This record gives sequence, C-alpha cells and structure tokens, in this order.
Amino acid sequence: MPLDVCHPKTPHEKLRLPNWFVSSLMLDRALDAVLRRAKTIDREHDIPYLAGYSQDGKTIYIDRHMPRSFDYRGQEVDTDRFLILHEEVEKTLIDQLGLHYMHAHQIALRAEQAAVRAAGVRWRDYDRFMQQFIKHFGDERLTKVPADLDLRPYRDEHDVDLLSRMLAADKRHGLPEGTDKATIRQKLDEVKGQIAAKAVGHGQAPAAPTRS
Repeated sequence: MPLDVCHPKTPHEKLRLPNWFVSSLMLDRALDAVLRRAKTIDREHDIPYLAGYSQDGKTIYIDRHMPRSFDYRGQEVDTDRFLILHEEVEKTLIDQLGLHYMHAHQIALRAEQAAVRAAGVRWRDYDRFMQQFIKHFGDERLTKVPADLDLRPYRDEHDVDLLSRMLAADKRHGLPEGTDKATIRQKLDEVKGQIAAKAVGHGQAPAAPTRS
C-alpha cells in the first residue's frame, strides 16, 4: 500500500471529543486502518462496475482506466482510498458474516459515502465523477478480466449479460492465463436457471446492479 494513500496528519492530531463520538477525524483514522490491511491493489484489469475483489479477498481490483484522483474545488482528492474501503467492507461482510451481496453492498456504500463526506467532498460530485468510468455489462472495453475475480456480486444480481460478456472476451482477445472459463459457464447456467424459475413463479425481471 503506497504511503500517499493514507492521511499523513491523522495519527498526530489529538481528538477533542470522546473517541466514540461521530468525528470526521476519527473516521479518517478508521479509513487509514482499513487501507493498511489491504494486501494487494491491482489496477491492471478491466473491472465491471469499477471495482471488485478476488475470490480469496487478498486482492482489491480497481479498473485500469479509473483515475487515481480528481480535482475538487482546486484540491486533488484521492479516489482509490474510498473504493478500497467499499470493497474491503463488502467482502468482509459477505465472507465473515455471511451477508447477501446486496445487503453487504448497501452497508459498504454507506461507509464509502461517510468517508467521502468526511474528506469535505460532496457525495453528488464524487459520484458524478465516478460514474464516467464505470464499465457496464455491455461495454466493449470489458476485455481484460482477472482470472480470480469474485463473481458473486454479478451472480447474485443475475447479470447474465455480464457473465456472457466475460466469455465473449475470451473469443475476441483472450482472458488471462489461468482463467477458469468452465466456472464462468457454470455460473451463467445457474443464473439462467434461477431467472427462469423466478419468471415462472413471479413474472419479475431482475434488476441491474450498481457499482459492486
């Protein structure tokens, strides 16, 4: 983890409020603690919905075309730290507490929002900037997907088109060596079966996911 991702002043400032009180400074410290635990950050791949994580949770993936920062009112604001927080929280809640992806995603999104606001940035401005770089399931730029990307967010959201896109990428440009295409095909078949069963039982169409 590069040193410039963590807030350089946070550990040296004394809080004037009890440490259990809502505090932007305390939240910044907590964010730093999460970032220090992140083992590997990979920015060499195309990641659906901007960011994700490996199956074992040891790697956080950020889309290779996502800028590391953006200009906000004359100040350069790091964006990686917020994405890493989101993915770390989400993955931990899924693996350690057994939460469904959508529940974990909502909690992680709230944590990301709180961290952004604690940095003095309006969430609406931050989110508008991030939306420019999200690759949806139909994006032609989705050609270099990591072999060990955790597919549960896409599987849980019944994203058939995205899983199909991953397989199509292999025919056009090839996926990284070691990619388990059989697993992707299996998940795709499972998802199709789930959608068919749901359609028969309820007649409802699945919703498309937001950022993972």
